[in-house]
Amino acid sequence: MSNIVKGLRVVEVSAFIAAPYAGLTLAQMGADVIRIDPVGGGLDHGRWPVTKDGVSLYWAGLNKGKRSIMLNVRTDEGRELAHGIMTASDSDNGHPNGGIVITNLPARGWLDFEGLRAQREDLIMLAITGNRDGSVALDYTVNAAAGFPTVTGPADHDGPVNHVMPVWDLIAGMTGANGILAADRHRAATGDGQLIKLALSDTAFSTLSHLGYVAEVQINGDERPAMGNHVYGTFGCDFETKGNRRVMITAFTPRHWSALIDATGTGERIKKLEQALDVDLGREDARFDARDAIFTILKPWFLARTIDEIRIALDAVGACWGPYQSFAQAVHDDPRLSTDNPMFQTINQPGVGPYLASGEMLDFSALPRGETKPAPRIGDNTDEVLASVLGLSDGEIGKLHDKKIVSGVI
Repeated sequence: MSNIVKGLRVVEVSAFIAAPYAGLTLAQMGADVIRIDPVGGGLDHGRWPVTKDGVSLYWAGLNKGKRSIMLNVRTDEGRELAHGIMTASDSDNGHPNGGIVITNLPARGWLDFEGLRAQREDLIMLAITGNRDGSVALDYTVNAAAGFPTVTGPADHDGPVNHVMPVWDLIAGMTGANGILAADRHRAATGDGQLIKLALSDTAFSTLSHLGYVAEVQINGDERPAMGNHVYGTFGCDFETKGNRRVMITAFTPRHWSALIDATGTGERIKKLEQALDVDLGREDARFDARDAIFTILKPWFLARTIDEIRIALDAVGACWGPYQSFAQAVHDDPRLSTDNPMFQTINQPGVGPYLASGEMLDFSALPRGETKPAPRIGDNTDEVLASVLGLSDGEIGKLHDKKIVSGVI
């Protein structure tokens, strides 16, 4: 963590991916993110993947660098403590601290924005919902509705193909973190807090607009088909290598296209193809239209070489390519997923052990990268937060434990 936003205190009441990812993004930039969970753990405390002992690696990954407190918010006293942590007021060099809440649970009842704002007028809350009307939606249902599964998978496959990446959750998390930082800047300038609403489905439908997919339908009247691993609108596809590996090749730019042709020694055959089709394959659209013929020319070159031979030839000319890898192959073989990359450090996760973990993706020149901190055990920081944020004494905290209003590590 770089501490670029050190002094920012955020309270997270969340489950699954979108809201925890927003909190993680801020925590890895140095924010003090306090996660409030119910006693015994929340909905995602045991979510897969898990260790052989049943400890959630998913939970550990999404909560790195945060603090964890367990409160029984079904009691009046537990809710009062939660509200106190959310609305606690102090400052960092004159800048308002705290008073920032992230949630993707229903923002009503004890999480009602207006109720919290009555306790702290400049409160900022990020409320993530499934759909804009508040109805439920998850990444997988949003992705299906946005149309992406209809263009995913082999061209001859009948039916939609889901992907396993929860991309809309991740985009929502990063968008939410941006929203928090923007609202905090607004608060610093005006003194005003605000409610930030973010619908998970809006991340997908806005992307349809930003990437031209909406206009493609409305202006051109086109229904894009699935086309396997070919890249729409340019030349890019996968090739099998000697040794039964596969590589992904792209040629978006004229330089990448010429590098690919130089590396494979297929220049003369490509010229003949251009003459036969009366096209200029220096153009992206022409390469896309001629993708099957280009694939036929290049296929033997890849089949005759191992992936290591291909790596040497393509890297020598600066071609754009990548190997297909399993998760295990990426972990074991790719230097980008190793401590050669300063983003990664080996952490010792309580209850799990040592493993490679990512810090923040951004590399700030003004501050060095700090230590990547493991996730807390659930309830690890209960007493610490009650003392440091609310100023409770050891005796007061002990009574809360006795009444089962709060809990430490389970």
